[in-house]
Amino acid sequence: MKRYARRSQERTYNAHSIGNDTIMPRIRHKQLDCSPGCAVEATLELIDGKWKGVILFHLLQGTMRFNAIRKRLPNVTQRMLTAQLRELEQDGFVLRTVYAEVPPKVEYSLTEHGRTLEPVIMALKRWGDAHTSFGKGEGHVPKPAVSCHGDEQPISVVR
Repeated sequence: MKRYARRSQERTYNAHSIGNDTIMPRIRHKQLDCSPGCAVEATLELIDGKWKGVILFHLLQGTMRFNAIRKRLPNVTQRMLTAQLRELEQDGFVLRTVYAEVPPKVEYSLTEHGRTLEPVIMALKRWGDAHTSFGKGEGHVPKPAVSCHGDEQPISVVR
């Protein structure tokens, strides 16, 4: 009998099942030699997911237990946080340490490989601080419309 291979999963949203989000397999490229931008695509595939960047940001401050991470991310479900941490562990960014205690004690920390993302995560934070109004009570910063023909010049800015 053939066993199914375990795949990484990601959350999808369905307007008809808010609260009953489904988990679907995460598809990764086997080769990333398609264009000069593939290194960017490969990096984004590794840190994609709604919560991975935020988890990595908080783990930059040091080792944390599961509930400490969850308290910092009040809008994430336990299931989603567990899935995102497992993917980060599988990709070699996060180290999960389980202590043989009752109740079980589990700690998460960044590996050396995970620490190499610090400049990337901090650059994202600086960009967000400079270009979004998150946390300032002013609403959302408008995004320029871009042509579908591949040129990067904004067609118009909606304010």
